[in-house]
Amino acid sequence: MISTAIDVTRVSRVVGYKIKPGNFAPTTPYLPQRIAILGEANTANQGTLDTDPYEFITAKEAAIKYGYGSPLHQMARILRPVSGNPLGGIPTIAYPQESDTGATAAVYTLGIAVATTVTKNATHKIIINGRDNIDGVSYSFNVVNGESQTDVQDKVVDAINNVLAAPVTAAEATADVVITTKWKGATAILSVEIDTQGEDAGIVYSEVTNVNGTGVVVLTNALAAFGENWNTIVINPYGAAQFDVLEAFNGVPDPTTPTGRYEPIVFKPFVALYGSLLSDKDDIVAITNLAARQDQVTNVHCPAPNSKGFAYEAAANMCMTFAPIAQNYPHLDNSAKTYPDMPVPSNGDIGDFSDYNARDFMVKRGSSTVSLRSGKYSIEDFITTYAPNGENLPKFRFARDLNIHWNYEFNWRLVMIRDVQDKTIVPNDSPSRVSDTVSPKQGKQLLISHINSMAELALIADVAFSEKSILVEINETNPARLDFFNRYKITSTAHIVSSDVEIDFNFSY
Repeated sequence: MISTAIDVTRVSRVVGYKIKPGNFAPTTPYLPQRIAILGEANTANQGTLDTDPYEFITAKEAAIKYGYGSPLHQMARILRPVSGNPLGGIPTIAYPQESDTGATAAVYTLGIAVATTVTKNATHKIIINGRDNIDGVSYSFNVVNGESQTDVQDKVVDAINNVLAAPVTAAEATADVVITTKWKGATAILSVEIDTQGEDAGIVYSEVTNVNGTGVVVLTNALAAFGENWNTIVINPYGAAQFDVLEAFNGVPDPTTPTGRYEPIVFKPFVALYGSLLSDKDDIVAITNLAARQDQVTNVHCPAPNSKGFAYEAAANMCMTFAPIAQNYPHLDNSAKTYPDMPVPSNGDIGDFSDYNARDFMVKRGSSTVSLRSGKYSIEDFITTYAPNGENLPKFRFARDLNIHWNYEFNWRLVMIRDVQDKTIVPNDSPSRVSDTVSPKQGKQLLISHINSMAELALIADVAFSEKSILVEINETNPARLDFFNRYKITSTAHIVSSDVEIDFNFSY
């Protein structure tokens, strides 16, 4: 029966029409990316903090909910900049964290000394964690000939507090200005400088004290809130302190016993991006290449060597370069893309990252790498910490490769749900006059079609190899089970281009 709009038991004259959703797309879509951002709200927002996941589409939404200048807002302003929208429709979800009961803020005390009065008119800039402005609103202030030290203190305080999105507040002390982060926790680390632009005007600025914030967070509730949602990218502002927790939750694609989000019934894994300002290769691989990290596929280093920005800003920048590609062009990676909004060292010194041999050393030991080009960090390699001893070509090294595996599974699962699951299993070549049946032979054809689709998208290669490997059969002990097996080879990007050239003199006449 091809229509059920009118029940078959009806006999009185009538016309009926029924519509139902279908799926007629010739190909399945790419895996949709979804970004989860972990981080604290400001201290002023903690008392009324809603810790439920919250999808924001503008940085302003995150600022209103979690506080202007909070870590969540700072990452949001990179992901959802005021100009342009590179992420498009990719969801950005905040998973807010409560500050630890005993957490403290970072506090920087800026000394200001004026011998008598200001000697000249001048414009000075305050640079907070590598930035002299936030979204075009400057920390600059003007000093005027004849002003007192108190006048200068007032202007420094106003220059900071008048920037709504600043990560800090400022207040006057006896002969200083005390600058305090708006939130509490170990992510609160301050760098403050004054750029006199060549004219000190009789003022001496100095660092009196600089105390980092302290405190821990517990991610248990946030990770549990992932639920059935497939968050493909997680931004971890807490760095190595949360590696073990994220790895345990995400699990590993072990061939015999996959765990965590890689479990076959779940299969919603992610990569967790964390930022670092380190520039020494040995310091970096001491983190990425620990024995506990070498078999893990979760954590991804996002370097910003010698930057004075917040480390988690580097993770947000890396996410900005990778997510749109993973969403729309997963056969590519983000090599040669530049961080859109990350302070770079003023002297151009990025330490070991400027040396190819050092970068090669770090990649082999689980660290992503960058170089510095045209005043921006340029991505060279984007990889997980996966670097098992003895595995010559680590299968899960590149984040791009993981995304290909996820796309393969995502698309195959759609085919299985649409064309196989809940269908009646019939033997090969069995005549059937009813719909909603599937045979092993038909299952093989579905898999062949899927393989060809993935190859056409340049995600896998060597279709003949994959087709030859296909096995589909009715399970020997459970007749309600159809088993599939196949192999596939993923494509690679041309990270290395090697050319040899032969030369000789011209002997022609």
